[in-house]
Amino acid sequence: MTNNDILEIKQLIQEPKKIVIVPHKNPDGDAIGSSLGLYHYLKTLNHDVAVIVPNDYPSFLKWIPGNNSVIVFEVKKNKSEKIIEDADIIFTLDFNALRRTGDMETSLEHSKATKILIDHHQQPDNYAKYIYSDVSICATSQMIYHFLEMLDATEDISKDIATCLYVGIMTDTGSFKFPSTTSTTHRVIAELIDKGADNSSIHNNVYDTNSYNKLQLLGCALSNLKVLRTYNTAYITLTEDELQKYQFKKGDTEGVVNYGLAIEGVKFAVIFIEQKKEGIIKMSLRSKGDFDVNTLAREHFNGGGHINAAGGRSERPLKDTIRYFKSILPQYKTELNL
Repeated sequence: MTNNDILEIKQLIQEPKKIVIVPHKNPDGDAIGSSLGLYHYLKTLNHDVAVIVPNDYPSFLKWIPGNNSVIVFEVKKNKSEKIIEDADIIFTLDFNALRRTGDMETSLEHSKATKILIDHHQQPDNYAKYIYSDVSICATSQMIYHFLEMLDATEDISKDIATCLYVGIMTDTGSFKFPSTTSTTHRVIAELIDKGADNSSIHNNVYDTNSYNKLQLLGCALSNLKVLRTYNTAYITLTEDELQKYQFKKGDTEGVVNYGLAIEGVKFAVIFIEQKKEGIIKMSLRSKGDFDVNTLAREHFNGGGHINAAGGRSERPLKDTIRYFKSILPQYKTELNL
C-alpha cells in the first residue's frame, strides 16, 4: 500500500460512510479479531459499520467485544445482501480471493463499493482498489495495527480494539510460538497490553474453557493419529460419525493438527475431517522449517495459505483421500528428510 493510497483512504473515511467488513468463510480468531478491531475504530469516526461473516464461528470467540453486532450471512441473507448493496466501502480481511467467502462471493463481486483488501496470505487476487498484502506478517490483526499506524490513529486504540487485535495475533501465531512471530509482533503485543488488552484473561477465554465432549473428541483424534516415518509425516482422521458421537461444534478441532506436528522428528502434519453434508474432506496442513504446505495444498487439494500453515479440501471419500495423500508423499521425500 503506497503513501498515496493511504492519503486517499484517509480522505475516503474522513466523512461518515456505509462500511462493510467481511472476513473469510469459517472465520477463525484472526478473522474475527481483525474484523472487530477495525469495526471499533471505524465506529469512533461515526461511520455506519457492519461486520458480515459468511457463516457461524466457534463459541470461544463470541465473548470478544463487538460480537453481538456481527451479522451471519447464511442466517440473514436478505439483510446482508441489502447492506452490501448499499455499502460505500467494503473491507475484506484475512483472505485474498472472493471465493473464500463462500455464498457471499456473488454479492461482493456485484457490489460497486470501494474495496480495500488487508491480508497476509500468498498470491492475492486483484479485486480491490486498495491492497495491503504482506505475507511476512503473522496475522491480519497485526496488519490492522500497522494500518492504524499508517492512518496516524494508534492513539485511538481503545481497550476493545486492543483486545480484538490481541486475540487475532495470539491465535494466528499459536500463542506466539510460530516462526512468523517476530520482534515487531511482540512490540505490537506490548502496545496492545498497554492499551488495555488483558493477556491472561484473553488466553483463558480462548484456550482454557473446554467442554467434556471437546476433550473426548480430542482423545478420539489422537487415537486415530498415524505416523509415516519414511516421510517424517503424521496425519489424523476424524469421520462424520466420530464428530457426531462427540457432539462436534465449530472450533472443536482447532489446533488438533499441531499434536501431530509436536511428535519428535515429524516435519509435516495433516488432519482430515469428513464433512458429509458439504461432500468434502476438510484438511488443515502444518509444517516445520521450510517445507511449503501452501504450495502442496494449492497443487493437490484446492487450497493454500502460508508456508507452514495451510488449508485444503478433497471431494474424494475419506479412504480415497488418504490413499491419494500417501501417493503424493514420495514427490516430497527429499524435502521432508532434510
